[in-house]
Amino acid sequence: MVHQTITNKMTNANNASKIKPLMHTLLWPACSKKRALALLLIVGSLAGCGLMTSAPTQSSTEPSSAASPGIDAPLPPPILQAKSRWVAAPWSDLPGWSQDALQEAWSAWQYSCQRASASAGSVCADVTRLNGAALSAQQQWLKQRFQPYRVETLQGASDGLLTGYFEPVMDASRLPRPGFAVPLYGVPSSLGQRKPWFTREEMESQAQARAALKGKELVYLADPVDAMVLHIQGSGRIRVTEADGRVRTVRLAFAGTNDHPYKSIGSWLLEQGLTRDATWPGIKAWIAKNPQRVNELLWKNPRVVFFKEESLAGAAADLGPKGAQGVPLSAGRSIAVDPGSIPYGTPVWLASSGPQAQLQKLVLAQDTGSAIVGGVRADYFAGSGQAAGELAGRLKQPLRLWVLWPR
Repeated sequence: MVHQTITNKMTNANNASKIKPLMHTLLWPACSKKRALALLLIVGSLAGCGLMTSAPTQSSTEPSSAASPGIDAPLPPPILQAKSRWVAAPWSDLPGWSQDALQEAWSAWQYSCQRASASAGSVCADVTRLNGAALSAQQQWLKQRFQPYRVETLQGASDGLLTGYFEPVMDASRLPRPGFAVPLYGVPSSLGQRKPWFTREEMESQAQARAALKGKELVYLADPVDAMVLHIQGSGRIRVTEADGRVRTVRLAFAGTNDHPYKSIGSWLLEQGLTRDATWPGIKAWIAKNPQRVNELLWKNPRVVFFKEESLAGAAADLGPKGAQGVPLSAGRSIAVDPGSIPYGTPVWLASSGPQAQLQKLVLAQDTGSAIVGGVRADYFAGSGQAAGELAGRLKQPLRLWVLWPR
């Protein structure tokens, strides 16, 4: 899922972000056959981690333990990633470890296993076997097979930031009609011929851009701010009224962008002193009072997302949008991370306490984003619809992470 996060703080909010799907391959350093085999064994045992940016390496500054792996063995040395340092920790350090309903995370883990390397088969086989098992059996297996590592920045900080994102649900019309005049577009044929492509303002005001978009209209929304929400989240469920009057629900998924940087309209309103509430309800309230300035506001963000339509018939209706790992996201159990800190498919223990949510739970790293940068940083997929949007739009609170890495 390609998403961006809007400013979600009322006053001192940060800039919003844009999300791009990344293609990752496993990069093996030049090394001896013995070391290569060791790295293969480490990487191969990770469930759902077939799209890693790099294999982690142990810190050369600390000796490794010669003890046999096991729950009571001495803690292993730190593991270094490009943007983080993982420090081994006992299971007792994980807040709420004994209270989480681990079964709720199992389907998300099984999705990650769909993109796992062949060498991860034993762990993924166990994940499948334990689906629906008793909580105690899942806890015991995790303790036997995985070592928790506290995620720190390269400077040693273990406190980070959690934000949220979601999949909007909106009404639309297949054809333009009164009340539905804001188009969402498929990929224009000339997109690859011009980089960057036309800006948002140019797409709405220049004849050349308008001609390139002719015939690429997928659906029409009622509200330009709702269109911006879809551009930022990167995907949405659309209840579309067809030309013959039938209503059906489809998904509009990310298909590309015009290659311009994302600029937060919420941040612009804050910087101009025009509002103290840069949430979507706050932005809509400002537009309602200043309808003559709607283009001025929206054109502050030059970035436009192009979509493709996907069916939600049958089993697909219950699946979330696909994240950057290439698997469906699971509400409350999928997070977007910086892949330079945490590889895709990694099981992660997340702890965050704030005014919007109290979270202590097992999640899977299955997505990424340009604003999701740094060692201790995550975006929490809240799900689909209005309630998820309310949580995602206001979620901004402290975060701690522990990766669960094979012993």
